Amino acid sequence: MKIIATENELEKVSSILVDLATEYPVVAFRGDLGAGKTTLIKNMCNLLGLKEAVNSPTFSIVNEYKLVENKSVFHFDFYRLESEEEAYDIGVEDYFYEGNLCLIEWPSKIESLLPEKRIEVYIEIANKGREFTINQIN
Repeated sequence: MKIIATENELEKVSSILVDLATEYPVVAFRGDLGAGKTTLIKNMCNLLGLKEAVNSPTFSIVNEYKLVENKSVFHFDFYRLESEEEAYDIGVEDYFYEGNLCLIEWPSKIESLLPEKRIEVYIEIANKGREFTINQIN
């Protein structure tokens, strides 16, 4: 599915992703630097009711945001990884299969570790906003 949205319309895209994430809890965001990956993730977290600040975990690799009912959102940023081994060492596969929502920036750095069932979100800068392509991978 393709959606073109301005920054004011991100809630529409976020709402679609939050709905899909009930069946596909791992969401991989792909796009160039500045494409809006973190902004979209912040918007999704707002829709989920998070009150805390959502920031890209560029240096920590993963941030955990607590939801109600002992659920969490794990926000990954693999931009600075040198190898998949680093992600493997932090137990990334355990995160992916716990049933919590996992939002991943720079998934290309850990391609072979991604679960087969996931959502892929491609973000491209368009003339009047961003073009989002959302694919459900089984």
